[in-house]
Amino acid sequence: MTPSTAVIAILFSLLLGAMIPGPSFVIVARNAIGISRADGLATALGMGVGGIFFGGIALAGLYTLLVAVEWLYVALKVAGGLYLIYIASKIWRGAAQPMQMPAQDDTPALTTSARKSFWLGLTTQLSNPKTAIWYGSIFAALLPQHPPLWCYFVLPPMVFAIETGWYTVVALGFSSKRPREMYLRARKWIDRTAASVIAMLGLRLVLTAGKTGL
Repeated sequence: MTPSTAVIAILFSLLLGAMIPGPSFVIVARNAIGISRADGLATALGMGVGGIFFGGIALAGLYTLLVAVEWLYVALKVAGGLYLIYIASKIWRGAAQPMQMPAQDDTPALTTSARKSFWLGLTTQLSNPKTAIWYGSIFAALLPQHPPLWCYFVLPPMVFAIETGWYTVVALGFSSKRPREMYLRARKWIDRTAASVIAMLGLRLVLTAGKTGL
């Protein structure tokens, strides 16, 4: 496999991985519907920056490191699981609280909200060890052992484009008028369903931390 073909295969595999619903998908969709389109897009941007981080450390040999240092993988799973449970608890508690939709001219509030959504997207992406393993295994399987120098410059921005692009599609789709109206009518139960899904994913990470099959 040539380096160019390997890069295309890696990007296609990462796109498929991003499209599998998980904590990242739930967070982007929930922010896009429940807060604003800007928040959904900011969350998507955070996912993209997280993708750059994982792409960079995958290029540096993350998969090999996690295979060699078993406790590090276990620690990543426990920490990531606990963080997802924490996020789920915040969403659950906030589900019953009245929602204050931002005014159209409330630029400072929108900016602050979008900033928080960006950090939520970034930390959610970085807290998921499954994403780290996915990146590491894909890079280890498809990238040549000694890739040319250009791969190190091309892959990170392309990974950013894949992650941000997909979650931007999610944010735009879920922030349109009809999904928003449906959400507002059933916000309490939608938020608590999303919280339950995220909590179950987090709990699964914690409970399977001792199973180190990569």
